[in-house]
Amino acid sequence: MNVEPFTAMTSTPPRIILLFSGKRKSGKDYVTDLIQKRLTAEMCCILRLSAPLKQQYAQDHSLDYEELLGSGQYKESYRADMIRWGEMKRQQDSGFFCRLAIKHATQPIWIISDCRRMSDVQWFHEEFPERCICVRVEASEQTRAQRGWRITTGIDDAESECGLDEGVKFDYIIRNDGADDILEKQLEDLLSLIKSREKESNTQNNIKPEK
Repeated sequence: MNVEPFTAMTSTPPRIILLFSGKRKSGKDYVTDLIQKRLTAEMCCILRLSAPLKQQYAQDHSLDYEELLGSGQYKESYRADMIRWGEMKRQQDSGFFCRLAIKHATQPIWIISDCRRMSDVQWFHEEFPERCICVRVEASEQTRAQRGWRITTGIDDAESECGLDEGVKFDYIIRNDGADDILEKQLEDLLSLIKSREKESNTQNNIKPEK
């Protein structure tokens, strides 16, 4: 299968890529929004692998794309079938949605807010070596239930929810059970890690090979 080269995917290579994962209602979007606000939208963009998936799914099935982007019952009623459809696309090309998601990114820091499968993480590590930071957002089942989560067979036991439960070495794990002071401290630590990695990346980019 012919895959677009990196230069065709995005004209501006990132310095840092934050690969976020977590269970439903763990608060991934809330956490990534906070991080973007700290880093500013000029420096950091949030990219969702599910956005191009939902857009293509909506087109193929004559559905409301904006409703699929939301968190209401409309999306939930199509979630299981959308997962199956997405798996079919990934089996054909594991980087299909990744390339679509980053196509127009220009900021130096990318947040991929919804990594769900090992193939997602592997693709970014292979395409952008030494630039990825893997972050897991966790919350107790009690907390998630308070946020509206209900266990659903065919969704909560699918790869889209369990694909990164094992086999991934996370660089940072955020506990998001509703305690603002604890979350704030974790965000400060993560931002420090980002700055540290940025310095390492800049140093490596400035090293010129010997002639």
